[in-house]
Amino acid sequence: MPHVKRTATGVLGGVLGLVGLSAVAGVLISATVTPAIAVTGYAASSAVDTFNKLPGFLEIDPLMLPTEIYRKDSAGNDVLMAQFYDQNRIPVTYDQVAPVMYDAIISSEDKNFYTHGGVDLVGTISALAGNASSGSNRGGSSLTQQYVKNILQQNCESEAAGDQEKVDACFTSTTVNKGSAGYQRKIQEMRYAIQLEKEYPKEDILVGYLNITNFGGVVYGIGAAAQTYFGVNASDLSIAQAATIAGMVQEPNTLRIDRPGGTTTDKAGNPVNGEADGYSLTLDRRNYVLGRMLEDGKISQAEYDEAKATPITPNIQPRPQGCQMATGAEFFCEYVVSIVKSDPAFGEDTDQRAANLRRGGMKIYTTLNADLQQNALDAISVVPGSVPYMNLGASGVQIEVGTGRVLSMVQNRPYSTDNVGDNGPTTQLNYNVRKANGGGGHSAGSTYKVFSLINWLEQGHSVNETLNGRIGTKKVINCDGQTQTVKTANNTDGAVGNFENNPGYNGSVYNFTRDSLNSGFIAMAEKISVCSTNRVAMKLGVMRDDGTPLDEVPPGSSISPNQAYNVLGDAAVAPIDMAAAYASIAANGMLCKPKAIDRAVDAQGNDITPQTTCERVMTEAVASTAAYTLEGVMSGTGVGARIGDGVPVFGKTGIHEYEQTWMDGSSTKVTTVVWVGNVNSIQINGKWQNVKIDKYRESGYPLSRIRNSIWPKMQGAANKIYGGDAFPKPDTSLTKQVLVDLPSVIGMSVDQATQTLTTAGFSVTVGDAVDGVEAPGTIVQQDPGAGRVAGSTNVTIRPSNGQGVAVPAVSGDPVAAVAQLKSAGFGDVSGQCTQKDDAPDKGVVTGTNPAAGAIVGRGSAITVEFQAKKCP
Repeated sequence: MPHVKRTATGVLGGVLGLVGLSAVAGVLISATVTPAIAVTGYAASSAVDTFNKLPGFLEIDPLMLPTEIYRKDSAGNDVLMAQFYDQNRIPVTYDQVAPVMYDAIISSEDKNFYTHGGVDLVGTISALAGNASSGSNRGGSSLTQQYVKNILQQNCESEAAGDQEKVDACFTSTTVNKGSAGYQRKIQEMRYAIQLEKEYPKEDILVGYLNITNFGGVVYGIGAAAQTYFGVNASDLSIAQAATIAGMVQEPNTLRIDRPGGTTTDKAGNPVNGEADGYSLTLDRRNYVLGRMLEDGKISQAEYDEAKATPITPNIQPRPQGCQMATGAEFFCEYVVSIVKSDPAFGEDTDQRAANLRRGGMKIYTTLNADLQQNALDAISVVPGSVPYMNLGASGVQIEVGTGRVLSMVQNRPYSTDNVGDNGPTTQLNYNVRKANGGGGHSAGSTYKVFSLINWLEQGHSVNETLNGRIGTKKVINCDGQTQTVKTANNTDGAVGNFENNPGYNGSVYNFTRDSLNSGFIAMAEKISVCSTNRVAMKLGVMRDDGTPLDEVPPGSSISPNQAYNVLGDAAVAPIDMAAAYASIAANGMLCKPKAIDRAVDAQGNDITPQTTCERVMTEAVASTAAYTLEGVMSGTGVGARIGDGVPVFGKTGIHEYEQTWMDGSSTKVTTVVWVGNVNSIQINGKWQNVKIDKYRESGYPLSRIRNSIWPKMQGAANKIYGGDAFPKPDTSLTKQVLVDLPSVIGMSVDQATQTLTTAGFSVTVGDAVDGVEAPGTIVQQDPGAGRVAGSTNVTIRPSNGQGVAVPAVSGDPVAAVAQLKSAGFGDVSGQCTQKDDAPDKGVVTGTNPAAGAIVGRGSAITVEFQAKKCP
């Protein structure tokens, strides 16, 4: 901005222009601007006609005002969190300005303010005559005319929406035109000034001028000038202070007093108008103002002498702006700013929204909970801000169930707008949000399994359905409905392994979730497609961190959406999206988009709050059963994050390749998501890779487990403030015991039988060999036998030892029967008599135990059962 005041009249010069304006002066005379003079004749008549055709209505747009963002303190009071401005302005009313300030500005700028009708014609003609004859740039505008110029420029800059070229053009068009265009502007300005005087009281015009005019740099208006330069309210300005500020309007950027090193230089290049020379230029101008005030009788001689003897002693109070102000909540503040810049509630397009943030005078009231935010900061502090061995990041975010209100948002690395590069001591990158909001995501690991669980339930499956979750080859369903082979194996390149080399087991989906069993979830993908799971995630508001769909191949990527590990959390997603998804389960199926703004109003007090919605994304049956299953995690992989305060919670752990670790969980009131891991890859031995976080410890925790320190503290604090209820009972049809077909394995080898049963989803116990006529190792017994059984059934199989014989059938004489069996090789044969009156005297055989045909060993005891009239 030029050093001369914004209302300069340097456009005036040239005899032709003087003649034209003199004609208008005649019009103004006849219009009673200066009623003591009168003119007549054709020139005046023609001028009147020309003048009356000029636009007379000047729309006064709202002042450019700072936007203020608020949060609640612990007592529930709204406190300023951050503000943004192009023009530092504190609007004041007429009664909020010291009378001496009005005296100073009127005496120095427009001593006839209260007697003219908008234009001080004598002063204007005198200035025009001087400019025309000497080419100088003398001022002659009344305060009303200066107010008009400021209004025109402010209106123009508002339309420029921050475009600097347009802003500069606004200054040119309202202040420094030359030639006939300059005279036309001057005439139009006078026309507007006269109309303003008709519509507004003098006091409104005066305070309007003081509120709009520039006092150097980005300081606009008397309220900001008083605070910035002297640290006082406009109502408390002294005579010397008022005269100092009034003097600045002539050359605001030269006469400002917030630059102790000087605002300009002399011909020798020495600094001028700084602390060293007592702000000499400003002092001279101030003393001129004081002299005018004395001459006009606004101050006494004694007041003049005292004020003139007072040195200029600034008490500079810079007005901070930006999210640096939001100590401890800087990243949340930046998230709010990203919403302001992107939501149509704050402007029609990107440029307009950006301009409104800095000029719109909006007041934005946010959702942040002061107590949860402070507790979260304490909890996340267990993770160092930076470490030398990796680009270590950690974050935590909490949202209110049923509303989506963001209650806390923290991360380990301090905030700064400085560009310190990767793994610097500070960052501006928000680890909790998407790239569009100033952040970036992370691979979700096993926390992503919740979407497979929901997909499983939505397709009518029970969580008590049993599958073969053992390590091995699986046939999963891809996006085209076709099957593809997926190898699950521990410590094998190109295969999906289990955490801590778990070999897997045949079990229920409930147990797979509790134990976070990768091979179990791949087994689920044999019945539900990979893409359908990713689409469930998208339905619950989760996308890749760059906003692209999860079921599509990212640009430039060789990863196929068909690949099975897509359901195991390889995609980079934002923690805030995961928090919303988990909250939808806690809200019994209602997804509420994250909401950081409770209320917003524009400068006129109109409600402009962006509207967020809640919508049902799953049935209550699915949500309640998912919650029931996730509660089980807290006695499984989530046991290290248990809280023990009696408030019911569910959760899901996640570790991706030992490079990212998560804990996502919720009560019925608040959801908490914690992430710790690699912010991005680093170069090791010439190769870009992520660091395995299980190799390092901080604050006594392995980095892969440090979530167990952070999450309980954050969720526990939420439980203390918000409480929590029991989750709804799971749906009976989604938790029923599922009967499946148990095949017969009689006659198979032990290996064949075991493979057949495990493939069918059963666990197997191989019992001791039993007597059998079949070849050794052939299965001769199965318990339970083939048929419909519960899916979780354990089947016991027993092979033949090859040493069995069939018990021969015997009849007739018991003695002969015993002899027959002994002759067949059975050494332990006895008889058992049952007395019966109608039986033969010598008795008759009724059977054997074991029965005829039973397979027994030759050493087995056999009893011949017979009846006789009289037992021996």
